Amino acid sequence: MSDNNSRRRFLLSTAGLAATSLVAGVTGCASDEQASVAQRTSTPAAGSGDTATTAITLAARRRLGSLEVSSIGLGCQTMPGNLYGPVSSRENMITIIRTAVEQGVTLFDTAEVYGPLESERILGEALQPVRDQVVIASKFGFDVNQQTGERGGLNSRPDHIRQAVDGMLQRLRTDHIDLLYQHRVDPQVPIEDVAGTVKELITAGKVRHWGLSEPGPQTIRRAHAVQPLTAIQNEYNLLWRGPEDQVLPLCEELGIGFVCWAPLSYGFTTGTINPYTRFTQGDFRAMVPRHSRENMTANMAVVQLLQDWAVRKGATPGQLSLAWLQAQKPWIVPIPSATRTSHLLENIGTEEVTFTSDELQRFTTALNAVRVRGERLPAPVLAQTGVEAPRS
Repeated sequence: MSDNNSRRRFLLSTAGLAATSLVAGVTGCASDEQASVAQRTSTPAAGSGDTATTAITLAARRRLGSLEVSSIGLGCQTMPGNLYGPVSSRENMITIIRTAVEQGVTLFDTAEVYGPLESERILGEALQPVRDQVVIASKFGFDVNQQTGERGGLNSRPDHIRQAVDGMLQRLRTDHIDLLYQHRVDPQVPIEDVAGTVKELITAGKVRHWGLSEPGPQTIRRAHAVQPLTAIQNEYNLLWRGPEDQVLPLCEELGIGFVCWAPLSYGFTTGTINPYTRFTQGDFRAMVPRHSRENMTANMAVVQLLQDWAVRKGATPGQLSLAWLQAQKPWIVPIPSATRTSHLLENIGTEEVTFTSDELQRFTTALNAVRVRGERLPAPVLAQTGVEAPRS
């Protein structure tokens, strides 16, 4: 049997098994054992012990502005083990990152606030041997103590940006950051001051490209006028399509790439979490209003749609979620996180999944008919998105 046929059989069986349990859940017929399985799915320590049946090398490349990256990146936010629950070990996270490199991933995304600081340290150690082969993206914007990791509020003052970047370079074991984002707009600092400071860092060789995460549209224009932006990084997935209103059209107008964080809706569109999931203590997802049992039950219509198409396409729901995002624009790059090798390889396998124009239209029409329930973020976190920077 060919490798391609083996993979299709693996993906079909995965999609079919997932459909069985999830459809039972959405119709209210899940047994206690099924609920227990759902709980175990989201809570055990994750690591590289999981193996996928087959693996492919990610060959496709996309452009964020002038920066070429793999068509799917790897988000490293969850690797410290304090966001979605524990991971198996630091060593396993390093192995996953290096496996990603071996399989063709070139874009790796982190931030000083992830951990805090520890995600950058993990990524720096993992990528040091192959530094010139990859693109490292990180973010500043919070008042993070560079020694202790203690986190305060927003801080994008020019002196603090310089201090933050110096700390990043040390933790990432590199002399430059390929793509530096402002993590959130600071309502106390004009974006012109931020962009000017980053421009100086680019001139100094410490930064090569820059971007913004979750900014207001006018802030994008103003920042781009001072120092051209390479990418905007916002949440974008099948449950949250807000960027389609203003941000994506603006990116297209200005020639800016777009990076999707949470492209798998925190695992919801993959079936990793569902209305029967019991989150571990400290799991950020438990605080997201969209993840109440009532809201997840209502939103299972999206998962059902994915399950139906997964069987039809010989793919997994997660792969369809990523492929749909990629089909929107050629300059969109999702960065799903992964703390299991099997999840990483499944995400990379999206390269084999495509929509015809007719399929894309039919899938999107069905998706448009679903009314998604619940806010995408806790209120204090949501309040930091779409913010317009003050003027001087």
